[in-house]
Amino acid sequence: MVLSRVRELAGLAPAPLCGMILADFRARVVRMDLAPRSAVAADVQGRGKRSLALDLKRHLGAAALRWLCRGADVLIEPFRHGVMEKLGLGPEVLLQENPRLIYARLTGFGQTGKYAKSAGHDINYLALSGVLSKLGRKDENPYAPINLLDDFAGGGIMCTMGIVIALYERTKSGKGQIIDASMSIAIKI
Repeated sequence: MVLSRVRELAGLAPAPLCGMILADFRARVVRMDLAPRSAVAADVQGRGKRSLALDLKRHLGAAALRWLCRGADVLIEPFRHGVMEKLGLGPEVLLQENPRLIYARLTGFGQTGKYAKSAGHDINYLALSGVLSKLGRKDENPYAPINLLDDFAGGGIMCTMGIVIALYERTKSGKGQIIDASMSIAIKI
């Protein structure tokens, strides 16, 4: 299976890792930056990607993303709950325009549940999942790991797996779908 057209909305570590892995496997990834980037060469997670600056809060930026998603296989979206809906770019809009689109939402707490609307960071997801208590020595405070454990393993890699599985399923059904990749849940798996 060849991944061809991935659109990645710029975000922190997990989403760029997801896009980079797909680019490493020959997907054509276009990252939508929120502002022009001057240091793309220093961006290690930008490997294999093209970059385009879009202001999604402006009509032309939102229209450009909608146009780009009409011909895309995948959209990687790393924003907090409700951000894309406020911009008129939620999955119900983009999937109506492209029913084959895989709309991958990558957040800390997912789109539903008690913490869905909360902000958080890698350490929060590890603590709430119970994984943090397993790191360190007995009778000592846990060791805070670098973001490899949840941002990358629980976020970027699990979202990538979800995308690949959804693309495979699409070969059978012909339909796209929404992936709700929650780092706080994925780290438990």
